[in-house]
Parts: sequence; C-alpha cells; structure tokens
Amino acid sequence: MQPVERSNPDGVDYGWVMQTTFVTTILVGSPIVALLSLNATLPTWGDKAEFAIRVGAVIWFLTAIAVYVYAKRTDAGDGGTKPDDDINPEKASNPDSTPTTSESESDAKADA
Repeated sequence: MQPVERSNPDGVDYGWVMQTTFVTTILVGSPIVALLSLNATLPTWGDKAEFAIRVGAVIWFLTAIAVYVYAKRTDAGDGGTKPDDDINPEKASNPDSTPTTSESESDAKADA
C-alpha cells in the first residue's frame, strides 16, 4: 500500500473546517432561518427562497469563521494525532522507535 500524502498548512485541516461548517450550518442555521422567517412577510415562493438564501449566507459565513477560529486555536480535525506525529511521521508509524518505560528507566540508571 502506498503512503498517503498529508499536508498541514498553517496547522489547520481545511477539509475538517469545510465539513464541520456544512453540518453545523444545516443543524443550527436551518432553525434560525425558520424562526426569523416567522416575522417576515414572504408571500411568494420566490420571496421565501430569496430570504432563505440571504439569511443562510450570513449564517454560513459566520459559522465558517467560527469553525476556522476554533480549529486554529485547538488543532481540531487533525485526527487525534500528537504534534510529534506531524513532524516525524516515521516515529508515529513505528512504535518500536520510542523507548518503553523500562528502557528509559534502565538508561537513566546507567547514566547515574
């Protein structure tokens, strides 16, 4: 199996940001649009669609900014990898390269 190429520009997983923005906007944005439409006069389907698009676009934009800031601050969407895994993928994929506690303890005793 060929290795999968990974990139980590600016530490943000943009795929995760886009997917999370999409899901969050639908789950949170739809009820907001529905509630705001109760007070608006929307006589035709065209007016209803225009209202949903205009309000939905603002909600989408605000959600995308919020999700991006969250991902930037918390390293969200990285698949749960440790920071060392991004720097040294060989070390992450080869558990034998990290010393066990007994090895590190024996090294410490040998140095003392």
